[in-house]
Amino acid sequence: MLQYFEGLTVSPLTLGDFVANVIVASLCGLIHIAFYRAAYRGPGYSASFLNSLVLLAMITAVVIMVIGDSLARAFGLVGAMSIIRFRTAVKEVMDIVHIFLALAIGMTAGVGLSAAAFAGTIILGTGYYLLVNFNILSSPRKQFIVQFTYQPLHGDLNGKEPPYLAALLAYSRQNSLMNVRSVGENGELEVSYYVKPKNDAGAAELLRELKSVSGVRSVVLFHDEEQF
Repeated sequence: MLQYFEGLTVSPLTLGDFVANVIVASLCGLIHIAFYRAAYRGPGYSASFLNSLVLLAMITAVVIMVIGDSLARAFGLVGAMSIIRFRTAVKEVMDIVHIFLALAIGMTAGVGLSAAAFAGTIILGTGYYLLVNFNILSSPRKQFIVQFTYQPLHGDLNGKEPPYLAALLAYSRQNSLMNVRSVGENGELEVSYYVKPKNDAGAAELLRELKSVSGVRSVVLFHDEEQF
């Protein structure tokens, strides 16, 4: 087995092939971030992250070409990379997917499969665009967590339903109490409900109605870990 590994040689690679593979990786990386920018719906994408995706594809292509068919170089690269510590936290799960896609682009371009690199980038980018823009796998109705501070009225202490329940029933198709806790020294309560609005405008209407309820303040609406 050892003699077999020793017999492995690095595939011949000309300067022209090297430059061509790096150019393919960079072009595919640019196509990749074009799909990212077209489908991104956050508050603002990071230019540094987009630049990193293109450079990551190019660097991966270079690394794959340097390794070639050499098992020794592959193990050497693993040892060298093991001393690097990445401390930047990736907040979005989808960003991890884009990092893996950039790596795949670089690996494909690095082995000289230019057509596969372009085709894979376009197909996967199109799939990402369709999933995000047409909400193919998302819930048909948005779900929210509404949190507010409530000062109980005298009637609430006698078993009467608090006034905010009318707003929840009027503007939500379904609601369930998640948490109630005491805050401050005046008997104020922090109340959290899980709600499903009746329509697309139901969340905004519920927010506006709760703010007008006597005793309710600091109304916050959460959806998919984003605060509105």
